[in-house]
Formats: sequence, C-alpha cells, structure tokens
Amino acid sequence: MTTIMPQSELTRKAVAWICELRDNGDERPLSALIEEAGGRFNLSPKDMELIIRFFKENKG
Repeated sequence: MTTIMPQSELTRKAVAWICELRDNGDERPLSALIEEAGGRFNLSPKDMELIIRFFKENKG
C-alpha cells in the first residue's frame, strides 16, 4: 500500500536530499540536482520554482 504524502512534505524532502548530496561532496551543478529531485520526488513546476528560490536566497 502506498502512502500519499502532502506536496509540501515532498518539497521539504527534496531540499533535504539536495543538501545531503551537496554535503557529501556531490559536485554536479545545483540545477542538475534540482532537476533530478523534481523527477525523484514528483514535484510540480511551482515546487521547482520554490526550491530554486530557496537555494538562491540561502547561498552559503
């Protein structure tokens, strides 16, 4: 049985996944990681924009 997760939870999981990859030394461009997260977590275009904005506002 599959558990349905609220979209905002998927967005949080995607951000955490990207941060974990970057912390572990993944050197792919951020844009590539965001694209992969979009497919992996089934994110909408609006969610993708939110993630892009999150990383732009939280550099460093």
